[in-house]
Amino acid sequence: MSQIPKQPNTKLFYKLALFGYAGLLTLMPLWLFVISPREGHSIGFMFVVYILPLLLPLRGIIRDNPYTFAWANFVVLIYFIHGFTLLWIATDELIWILLELLFSTSMFVGCTYYARHRGQELGLKIRKLKEDLADEKSAHERDS
Repeated sequence: MSQIPKQPNTKLFYKLALFGYAGLLTLMPLWLFVISPREGHSIGFMFVVYILPLLLPLRGIIRDNPYTFAWANFVVLIYFIHGFTLLWIATDELIWILLELLFSTSMFVGCTYYARHRGQELGLKIRKLKEDLADEKSAHERDS
């Protein structure tokens, strides 16, 4: 973890991201294995499809890596799409679906803005394509 302190907005988005992440990490196994087990799917399949993706960003989240928070949004979209799909087809599980949507939305918004704000605080940035092209052009002109 960096020694640069987090600004209040950054702390808020960090907490929002962790709320969503911890919520999904708790909800999904409970919902899929205890509350409403899925018939016709093996435990291994359910683990690989619904639990394992949540474990992928765990190390970077623990280490407070802004890049991990940024790419974790790709993972959380799985749960967002899953929740909206179930909203149409499984209305009998509405409370669990709404919780999944709450947690996935919280994580998405929190991760997006945390990565942005924390990255700015740490001076991290992704170079723009036009900067890369300008560097290549100047290097090519220098070599010619």
